[in-house]
Amino acid sequence: MSAATAPAREAPAAPARRPDQGRSRRAAGWARRAPLLPALVFLLATTQIPFLATIFYSLRSWNLLRPDSQAWVGLANYARVFTDRQFLGAAANTVLITASCVIVAMLLGIGLALLLDRPFRGRGVARTMIITPFLVLPVATALLWKHIMFEPVFGLVNFVLGPLGAGDADWVSQSPVFSVVVALVWQWTPFMTLLVLAGLQSQGRDVIEAGQVDGASRWQMFAWITLPHLRRYIELGVLLGSIYVVNTFDTIYMMTQGGPGTASSNLPFYIYQRTFLGFDIGQSAAMGVVVVVGTIIVATLALRLIFRTFMNAQEART
Repeated sequence: MSAATAPAREAPAAPARRPDQGRSRRAAGWARRAPLLPALVFLLATTQIPFLATIFYSLRSWNLLRPDSQAWVGLANYARVFTDRQFLGAAANTVLITASCVIVAMLLGIGLALLLDRPFRGRGVARTMIITPFLVLPVATALLWKHIMFEPVFGLVNFVLGPLGAGDADWVSQSPVFSVVVALVWQWTPFMTLLVLAGLQSQGRDVIEAGQVDGASRWQMFAWITLPHLRRYIELGVLLGSIYVVNTFDTIYMMTQGGPGTASSNLPFYIYQRTFLGFDIGQSAAMGVVVVVGTIIVATLALRLIFRTFMNAQEART
């Protein structure tokens, strides 16, 4: 029989999937996830339950000085939050402190990373010394800058600026926001440096050598080759730095106590003042909810931007 007249062979039928096989696979999947269940329960108990309790208290009027003053007020606390001038001032200070710290720390981190990426004698020791400020406790950092660096009589800053005629300034009292930003920049610059340095070391040397062969200057290579490569690392550093710096409390508490008045209060410190000094549980809870929701929105938008940039970079490579 020729191949043309040979009957076509039927494709073998796929074996029927028994219902017990699907159940066994689902059971195996649940068995693999079961060890994670206690961690999930603990995470929900320590994060979501307190947040739900905060939302509940934000809908009530409750002042600890008047224990019998609890009453359901609905969204009245939120309306008072957005008309509170001190809250709006603390929000403006939060944006100013966060933006100043993250931008300056990132610029210094890029400069230090470029220096540490070059081979020189003692580079390992220099990298270790650069990391050190990030390992210091925030409370110790605040006390260091308040009592050793910015102290008006015996501080090192006034000692250095004395020959220039500017050695009698009381930095913490006269420029509280600037003092807090300097301390935070000193603390967060090592983090930005390490992140950018990791990006520099992941850059392909063949691209740099090709730019050198084409006669590109150092500035052209940095602007057109290195900086686009570091974009994802810079965006990640700005995002992480903003999330942590916006929650700064200990530095302000130890250096300025939010003063003079409320000149250097940010949102976490102002909420602390309303809770433990003003004893207004309802409005402080509403402030906390507003801050958390705002932080989540900003972080979500930033994460989408970073993810979009990463996907575009992956598509360009393929």
